[in-house]
Amino acid sequence: QVQMVESGGGSVQAGGSLRLSCAVSGYTYSSYCMGWFRQAPGKEREGVAVIDSDGRTTYGHSVKGRFTISQDNAKNTLYLQMNSLKPEDTALYYCAADRAIYYSDYARLSSENYNYWGQGTQVTVSS
Repeated sequence: QVQMVESGGGSVQAGGSLRLSCAVSGYTYSSYCMGWFRQAPGKEREGVAVIDSDGRTTYGHSVKGRFTISQDNAKNTLYLQMNSLKPEDTALYYCAADRAIYYSDYARLSSENYNYWGQGTQVTVSS
């Protein structure tokens, strides 16, 4: 059974930084896309950043240049370093995974393509 547990959320002022972590257990497949998604109140879930088992990364347009996704395979942990945070980054952040490797940016950042999800961690950025 795949389990994904996020941590590292919190409250920060605009311009600040946070690092989210996602501990993954029970995932035995050699290929994957794993990533971060977020959902603000009243908005659809949005793809933030994705990394696949070949190390290719994809970022949503609104976070390019500010966020960095990485993974530590020895620790089975996925990270999201978030710098230069803005109030519009406020959302519930989820990590997710799927066995398939998607090659288009649209597919990689589409939440409907992911079968495994964590419970989310809240990020609040104040102005």
